[in-house]
Amino acid sequence: MNDIAIEFENVSKKFKRGEKFDSLRDLIPALAKKLRSGKKDSPSELKEREFWALRDVSFQVKKGEALGIIGSNGAGKSTVLKILSGIIRPTNGHYRINGRLSALIEVGAGFHPDLSGRENVFLNGAILGMTPKEISTRFDEIVDFSGLTEFIDTPVKRYSSGMYARLGFSVAIHMKPDVLLVDEVLSVGDMAFQAKCQQKMQEVANSGASIVFISHNLYAIAALCKQTLILRNGRPVMKGSTTEAIKVYCELANSPSDVGEGTRLVLQHVEIADIKGQPGRTFRSGQSFLVRLNFLAQERLEKVAVGLWLRGPTGEQIFHISTQRMHMDPIDLVPGQEFGVQFELAANLCSGSYIIGAVAKRYDRDVTYLVVEPVGNIEIVAADDSGGIAWLSPSCKMLATGSLSGMLNGTSA
Repeated sequence: MNDIAIEFENVSKKFKRGEKFDSLRDLIPALAKKLRSGKKDSPSELKEREFWALRDVSFQVKKGEALGIIGSNGAGKSTVLKILSGIIRPTNGHYRINGRLSALIEVGAGFHPDLSGRENVFLNGAILGMTPKEISTRFDEIVDFSGLTEFIDTPVKRYSSGMYARLGFSVAIHMKPDVLLVDEVLSVGDMAFQAKCQQKMQEVANSGASIVFISHNLYAIAALCKQTLILRNGRPVMKGSTTEAIKVYCELANSPSDVGEGTRLVLQHVEIADIKGQPGRTFRSGQSFLVRLNFLAQERLEKVAVGLWLRGPTGEQIFHISTQRMHMDPIDLVPGQEFGVQFELAANLCSGSYIIGAVAKRYDRDVTYLVVEPVGNIEIVAADDSGGIAWLSPSCKMLATGSLSGMLNGTSA
């Protein structure tokens, strides 16, 4: 047992829809009502408006091991990390972490907007358990890794979300943790910084630390993690080799139970079809296909645009488009209003399985209403043997002997 860094045993967590206390004025009457009822809540039963965010989830992470956790939005991934980091408590089950913990599960968590980057390095480091001496010793290294030397004395409220992520990750990773928890926050950084972070996390794992990594980027999961856990609707599907887990995850993309539900917007229906509207998921290279998305607004939303992306067989994002990039006007929605979007794409791809993801957001304020991945997957079959991802409709002919040298020398053959 000495080689176990994280134990997560039969953990369940339930929440109540719409339960929110913004002040003591709201909280005290709610507690009084509960006391007057004289009823004790059963941790294993659901009452009105309650739902299971996690249900009987178990796993172990060994020292020096990196565990990936994948699943669609609402699957329970972030709930796992919040329990491990001590932000929330499980309803049932128990967990244990052996060693010093560092967590990066929300952009800007632990930062004070009115303080400078320099001051927030010391504040955030203290929250994570570093001593002032440790922070001072590693300060230059932290700032250098973040690439924010020029802005380190600027109040962080002036930072972009990417700058927040840079500084937050840099502090967390230089804490030299025994256990590192990382959520999808790195997706806001640029590609070069993401690669830098993945390399740094690999160094941390090689040093003997353990990592739990949540990401929709299957390429990043495959590059870092040998073992991966799939969650679906709060329940574990499987834990095994990352290669096998990604294969299973892609197969689950065809299930209608994986459509996305958020507090603001619901993705009610997804249809993938050929250009004639016939449902299907297998297409020839170069063939056009349709992706239809139907949404339902849960509340009033302004300037909604919809984006769509495609990930390749190894998880890398190979294409992204949105109604905003296509210069279509965003729409305003009222609660209960439905709307649909249809994208037509040409499958200029080589043979393989490709995952489709979708987002609904307000681009001018970088406000995300809903992210769903996968919304489905497609299988591409190339007519000829080829390699890579893009299908470039190749043609080839043999040149007569001497023709090539003649062309290079500027003479006719």
